[in-house]
Amino acid sequence: MKKILFVFAAMMMFAGVASADNDRIVPYENLPAKAQEFVKKYFPAEKVSYVKEEADFMELSYEVVFAQGTKVEFTGQGEWKEVDCRYSTLNENLVPEQIRSYVKQNFPDAKFVKIEKGYRDWEVKLTNRLELTFDMNFNIIDIDD
Repeated sequence: MKKILFVFAAMMMFAGVASADNDRIVPYENLPAKAQEFVKKYFPAEKVSYVKEEADFMELSYEVVFAQGTKVEFTGQGEWKEVDCRYSTLNENLVPEQIRSYVKQNFPDAKFVKIEKGYRDWEVKLTNRLELTFDMNFNIIDIDD
């Protein structure tokens, strides 16, 4: 039994080390064209600090980090998944109108600092530290503080 546990633990450790090697810094030009267009449209004046390519099993994704700290995650096809502005606020055009309306009505002084587009929901984080989750029909389903 101890041998089986040891082998299992060794396999898990090897899997963790192997997956860490799948992240690598790549030139900006390696981003899919759709992701490059997104960066030019929403972050025209920002300087790209680095681009990281992440390979997980059969899925490829990219992470663009700007010099001022904002991070954008993209799928392998160049669709954005997440925008996280650590030291600034989001361009509100990234936020669907239904979510913007809800926030303006319920939290008029709050601004967006993060948005994540999932398979089944949308998640936004506000300057008042609230995290709101909406379903794909833009109905509020969770509020975390």
